Amino acid sequence: MTPSGSDRDGPAPFDLDAARRIRREYGAWAPIYDWFARATASIGGVRDGCAAALDLDPGDTVVDFGCGPGVNFPVLREAVGADGRVVGVDVTGPMLDRARGLVERRGWENVAVVRGDATRPPVRSVDGVLSTFVTSLFADPYAVVSGWCDLADSVVVANFAPNGGRAANAALGAFARLNATLFDVEAADPLGQLEARTAESQRALADCLDTVVSRDYVFGTIRLHAGHRRDP
Repeated sequence: MTPSGSDRDGPAPFDLDAARRIRREYGAWAPIYDWFARATASIGGVRDGCAAALDLDPGDTVVDFGCGPGVNFPVLREAVGADGRVVGVDVTGPMLDRARGLVERRGWENVAVVRGDATRPPVRSVDGVLSTFVTSLFADPYAVVSGWCDLADSVVVANFAPNGGRAANAALGAFARLNATLFDVEAADPLGQLEARTAESQRALADCLDTVVSRDYVFGTIRLHAGHRRDP
């Protein structure tokens, strides 16, 4: 569907160069990122906040786009319960290997891991969509997030954003420059690019869904946007 008032023009275009860049850069970071993400999973309450914002019910199905090594799986499984289903989607092989390893070690029969591109979702309809720290990688996050809104009535995205103080923004800027190739950032203004892409994610939710709630975490360096469609 294309909501009234949206300037969306069809699905997000597939960007082969971007997909290759993400696979290459994230693949190289996989061992370190896996350890870092798990070590910091509970810091700031971001992942718990994402799960709560999805407002899922037991038995629901939720898809995690850009699932990486599966750091969001525990909170999503708790939200949907034993009768629900969690689907992790990622384009990077080494990340998926680690996500599958986690699922196997925990014996999670209701978690599936799928290799796919978030700009061309390999799912048709789910109850909720989550994406953490992914839309900042896309040149056109508006189109990508708009497409996700066709899949679910509840879509939550968490992104990096320079909404904190000077020290927090400086740390975020250093992180963006360190990962300039991954984020495809312009060296002159990495914070401006992160802020713009985060804003585009929020705008897509606002145009496609009925309500959007935003919240900042970790000294303002992470912004969560939760969009919901009202029951007809």
